[in-house]
Amino acid sequence: MNSFDWKNLIDPLFYIQFDVNGIKLGIYIVLFIIFAETGLFVGFFLPGDSLLFLAGIYNRELIENIFFINSDFLNVILLSTMIAVAGILGNIVGYWFGSKSGYYLYNKKDSFWFKKKYLVSSKDFFERHGGRAIIFARFLPIFRTFAPIVAGIVTMDKKKFMFYNVVSSFLWSFTLIFSGHYLYGFLLDNYQIDLKEHIELIVIVLVIITLSPVILKFAKKRAKTED
Repeated sequence: MNSFDWKNLIDPLFYIQFDVNGIKLGIYIVLFIIFAETGLFVGFFLPGDSLLFLAGIYNRELIENIFFINSDFLNVILLSTMIAVAGILGNIVGYWFGSKSGYYLYNKKDSFWFKKKYLVSSKDFFERHGGRAIIFARFLPIFRTFAPIVAGIVTMDKKKFMFYNVVSSFLWSFTLIFSGHYLYGFLLDNYQIDLKEHIELIVIVLVIITLSPVILKFAKKRAKTED
């Protein structure tokens, strides 16, 4: 079994290469991580974007543990679809949880696993963008965890929610997985650059890119409060 370190929790490669006694469980762990990050409020710290990008790079290693099709393109399609379904199910659970526990969450004290400011910020974001917030939130850490919960709290129409839920999940998974997979192949074939040798740099860059909008939002909100 993989040796464990607390830093592994934010290391996407740890999940992708996870094995127990030589049995590779990466695909199952990745699907669970996506489900948890998009539906359970305790999953806000999980590495969603970088995990999907790296899943594209390690597509073969992940998908061959279930079954392997003799087509590179179809294997990427299969992995992207499986992850999209996990994201859809995660949002459904988040919506249900929000609809059942909205009052409790707004009165819950902060803890390591729960920060009320994230919930409030997600609610503001949702109110500004409406149903489109579900799509935007998929590409924003923290917001994608709380957006479906907030949708449940404000009792968003279920059919409307499911439409944006499905569209956003497929858009998110296909964009990042295809980007990782084909960028890896392009750089390797044309410039002999192996992205697998630069995983830490990739994760850092993706974290900076995806967290920048969130950090800027909190900074602007704090500046307005101080004024």
